[in-house]
Amino acid sequence: MGKAKINNITAGPRPDWLRAKSRLGPEAGRIRAGLRRFHLNTVCEEALCPNLGECFGRRTSTFMILGKVCTRSCRFCAVEKGNPAAPDPNEPRRLAEMAGELGLKHIVITSVSRDDLPDFGAEQFFQAICAVKDLLPDSSVEALTPDFQGRMESVARVAKAGPEVYNHNLETVPRLYPELRPEADYQRSLALLKWIAENEKCIKTKSGIMVGMGERREEMIRVMEDLRKAGCRILTIGQYLTPSRKHWPVERYYRPEEFAELEQIGIRMGFETVFAGPLVRSSYRADKIFRGAQAGVPAPQKSRLKALAH
Repeated sequence: MGKAKINNITAGPRPDWLRAKSRLGPEAGRIRAGLRRFHLNTVCEEALCPNLGECFGRRTSTFMILGKVCTRSCRFCAVEKGNPAAPDPNEPRRLAEMAGELGLKHIVITSVSRDDLPDFGAEQFFQAICAVKDLLPDSSVEALTPDFQGRMESVARVAKAGPEVYNHNLETVPRLYPELRPEADYQRSLALLKWIAENEKCIKTKSGIMVGMGERREEMIRVMEDLRKAGCRILTIGQYLTPSRKHWPVERYYRPEEFAELEQIGIRMGFETVFAGPLVRSSYRADKIFRGAQAGVPAPQKSRLKALAH
């Protein structure tokens, strides 16, 4: 696999369709206060998600367990890198309590990569999912995990807790992995999703890809084909936005009609649900995407998403 060239020239100012419409309102303040009170982190804040205003306004968030310091050095990610603290054994209970306080019906749990731990953080996922299941038995859970360095015992431990969705992001095309995700491995991530699809058939598999990082169209299509062959059932595709000048630059901005085309390509490939759009992120509107997949909705177009909200 050849080295990717680093493009030091960004794609220019963001177009209008990439400007989040929701500003931070009073509800966001209440969510943040609750997170501080329960001593919890969210990927919404740590990864500088452009949808934070909308999601906090809807009283939803993606909980990030195992601290907010990552052991990996992905060049596209805003999460802090370094040496994280030991896992907090009380974190799973506090997460479940806050999810209950928010009245969440679909809880997304993710984490930083914890290559410093013997199980890479799988036990904390297991405990968090179990805590939610115990406190909120009528809610569904989505686990968005790192690759656990390909250790299937860790993957199986998370699956044993019974999440309705197992989400693991490929992020980009394999050619860009050496520069963008030096500690990750494309085939290893595919193998994780395939293992879940083959061994835990009641769990829906999901993955996410970012575009605008220098990938070619045919490479994107090949990644989508690889995901389908691995048994992935739900796919999200969104525009990459560089967190700072120190991070990987945006090579180009995809237009809304290009995302619509990728949605249709994915549906023709056989994905149950494809959600593609400029501001789409892996856990964005995850509750509606899950309900859509349950109902057999092929692509969460605006009208369908609105219908699913009720």
